[in-house]
Amino acid sequence: MMKHRIIATVAVLLAFCAGARSQNVIDLIVSEVMAESDSLSLVDDYGRRNGWIEIFNTSQGTVNLGGCYLTDDRDNLKKSLIQKGDLRTQLGPRQSIVFFASGDSSDGTFYTSFTIRPGSTIYLVSNDGRTIVDSIEVPQDLPAGMSVTKIAEDLKQMDFRTVPQPVKPTPYASAGAHSAESKAQKIAESDPHGWTLTVTSVSVVFCALAILWFLFWILFERPAKQKAKAKDKPAAQKKTAVKGGKEDEIAAAVALALDMDGNGETYAAIAMALHLQLTDCVHDTEPYFITIKRSSSSDWNDKTQNFRKYPTR
Repeated sequence: MMKHRIIATVAVLLAFCAGARSQNVIDLIVSEVMAESDSLSLVDDYGRRNGWIEIFNTSQGTVNLGGCYLTDDRDNLKKSLIQKGDLRTQLGPRQSIVFFASGDSSDGTFYTSFTIRPGSTIYLVSNDGRTIVDSIEVPQDLPAGMSVTKIAEDLKQMDFRTVPQPVKPTPYASAGAHSAESKAQKIAESDPHGWTLTVTSVSVVFCALAILWFLFWILFERPAKQKAKAKDKPAAQKKTAVKGGKEDEIAAAVALALDMDGNGETYAAIAMALHLQLTDCVHDTEPYFITIKRSSSSDWNDKTQNFRKYPTR
């Protein structure tokens, strides 16, 4: 019997925790309140201009307000019930909803049974009827057509504070719309003529163009120049050889050999010149000269090595 009671208690606690987690009513805040309307104030479904209360969902999940309470009396936390069963009470993430303080909750789901009095405090109470989720004080001297609101000092952490001075109402707007200054406003104040923005924009454009030019030069122009240079290099070397060196040296050696007297020297010089030309060998360091020395051990003039003195044609 005791075991069954423990199991039942644990099940109830788990169900309660799951229900509380799914509701997430602790993520709701009273983000804005307008007590007294003017000719420009928000009109309700009946064409009336009443005070209103805005509730904002700071979480990333949907929260159901049905079953919660709104009140302006700390001693009566169940003063105005938010009706259950209306799908419109499903408040999406970072969304807001407005309740009109008409004084008659029978007007509809989004109407309270009380009106807003300057100097009072508006409470949002959880669906247990005891836990105050959030509250906001209405200044005693709040002008007609103005509201008291909360803004987010940190939108990531959803850290809100009440704005000390009355502001122009922004019903159904995300909390934090009354933040002090945007970045554009700060830039406009610090640089009224726009010089800083102009210089920054031009610098960014020129830097981007310089980077693009550098990349184009690295990827396309430089390889093309290197390829063209490599292609022209053999031609330049050949031109240099023709103009200044080996072929001129060979021609001079052949001419010199032909003018020499002797039997085999002429042919030896011609053969050596042809050998240098065909094999691209290096000969003497001095240009236009080929040195031929007689050798007693050479068989060049040995008649036994040749049938003829002169080569056949």
